Amino acid sequence: MHRVHLIHWNVAEAAERAERLQALGYDVASGQPGGPAFIRALANDPPAAVVIDLSRLPSQGRDIADALRIQGGTRRVPLLFVGGDPDRVTRVRELLPDAAYTSWDEIGTILAAAIGAPPTDPVVPGSAFAAYAGKPLAGTLDIKAGSTVALAGAPPSFRDTLGQLPDPVHLVGAESCTCV
Repeated sequence: MHRVHLIHWNVAEAAERAERLQALGYDVASGQPGGPAFIRALANDPPAAVVIDLSRLPSQGRDIADALRIQGGTRRVPLLFVGGDPDRVTRVRELLPDAAYTSWDEIGTILAAAIGAPPTDPVVPGSAFAAYAGKPLAGTLDIKAGSTVALAGAPPSFRDTLGQLPDPVHLVGAESCTCV
């Protein structure tokens, strides 16, 4: 029986998804990642695959996948992304094109194929922050129109660091910034 690790950000949904994987014959571990110790634990005892649900917090799922690929002990573990908003999944696919992508309806076939053919030359991100390269800080922080952003002790140049903000965004504590 293959052991897989399920990463899902909602406890109730994770339990239901784990049951689905168990019904397919997998030994399933799940839980929300808890920092570098989580990655080290997986590297010390790698599962047959890591299943990452992208329906909630897709950027955190992507970041976990990046960390798993950077770590030598988990680099060749198949990554399987399930669900998620198509636009966000496309961005994850651009960073990790050799991972598997599917829906929960087709998980059985795709997971078996991923375990049967683990990556031989996996994509390894240059850093844990590779997904954010070239993205303005406002986008990285997910500042949306109508947001109120509080700045505490920001230097005068910080407004430029934020980049283009959606309209309208209210900046609080931005006296030292030349904010528009």
